Amino acid sequence: MSTPTDSHFAAISRLLQFTDSTFPVGTFSFSNGLETAGFENMVNDAETLREFVWSQSLQAAYSDGVAALHAYRAFKEGDYDKIADADKMLLLFKMNDEARLMLKRMGKKFAELAKKLFNNPMIDRWLEEIKAEKTPGLFPIAQGIAYAAAGVSERDLFVAHQYGVVNMVLSAALRCVKVSHYDTQKILFDLSDRVEGLYDEASRMELKDMNAFFPELDILASLHEKGAMRMFMN
Repeated sequence: MSTPTDSHFAAISRLLQFTDSTFPVGTFSFSNGLETAGFENMVNDAETLREFVWSQSLQAAYSDGVAALHAYRAFKEGDYDKIADADKMLLLFKMNDEARLMLKRMGKKFAELAKKLFNNPMIDRWLEEIKAEKTPGLFPIAQGIAYAAAGVSERDLFVAHQYGVVNMVLSAALRCVKVSHYDTQKILFDLSDRVEGLYDEASRMELKDMNAFFPELDILASLHEKGAMRMFMN
């Protein structure tokens, strides 16, 4: 069984690897509701994009981010049941089918990659139960497990989680909103200042405390399911 590395250099390298846009988990396939928001003219410039992304960041921090932290800690403790509990509870928290589809597809792909990267029976078991449909295998749970196995710190896991949420939407924006690379990079740069505060709150939350009030996102998902726009899966 492999154990997390003690090398700070290796941990940082793996952190960069897992957050790289070329890391093959399929983030490019999803817009997290932005496609419909753009189509409906709710997001049409840099300022409305900034507001939309910040809302995404908040709701992800207090739901997906909390679940990822619990999965991280459970892996460190060697408690598989706690990982499975976080996985199932997060699925119940998701109100729309497209959000569940996105997190399942990305989570399974990350689990398959983790099996190749780490020699760890807990990861093997989790992937087997995903394939057997005994657990949903959501992406934030995969992040928690893989980052713990890679020796990345809990704080860095949360930073990577937030970066991934924000960057996914901003990357999609370049394809469906009238903004430039300068606009998206400025938004990403500015929102980085808020991550520490989000971590301080999310790190103290129990799974039962997860919350996210962003009803517009679920409405956008329902419109996308019946709409004609299809650059992205959701």
